[in-house]
Amino acid sequence: MDAARKIEYHTIDDIYNLPEGQRAELIDGELYMLAAPGIKHQRLVTEFTYLIKNYIRCHNGECEIFPAPFAVFLNADNKIYLEPDISVICDKDKLTEDGCMGAPDWIIEIVSPSSRPMDYNKKLLKYGTAGVREYWIVDPMKLLIMVYNFEHDTFEQYSFSDKIKAGIYEDFEIDFAEINIE
Repeated sequence: MDAARKIEYHTIDDIYNLPEGQRAELIDGELYMLAAPGIKHQRLVTEFTYLIKNYIRCHNGECEIFPAPFAVFLNADNKIYLEPDISVICDKDKLTEDGCMGAPDWIIEIVSPSSRPMDYNKKLLKYGTAGVREYWIVDPMKLLIMVYNFEHDTFEQYSFSDKIKAGIYEDFEIDFAEINIE
């Protein structure tokens, strides 16, 4: 019989004590190291940040957009610390110098080979139960976008040739056919 494996429980202090430049996320005591993103990933982050920020600015919107690295304390506690690729926060009371205390309104995660299980499984569950209104999983390898609108309990799947309406806004959409990731 194998000896029982000792389970190491991590805290937010472990995140803060990482070596300079090393990033990780914390979910229920488990630490997940983050790999450096690739060029397609960064192109998408840049495009989304520009498009969403421009929309907010042109409509005198109250929401703010924050690309990673940006700390999200999902349940306003120290048990879940995430760095979504894109966070849109409309409730300014959630913002502190440390990041977002509570669920952002809209989160976009761009799938990387190393993040696939996290984005499609663990984060989907956590975002859905924490009060995130809308969650997009953008998969540049499969050229698919999964849109979970938790506010209306809907799920839709799109391709990189589709226009996708953001659920948290009445009149904002992203035309993926216009986004070049190559």
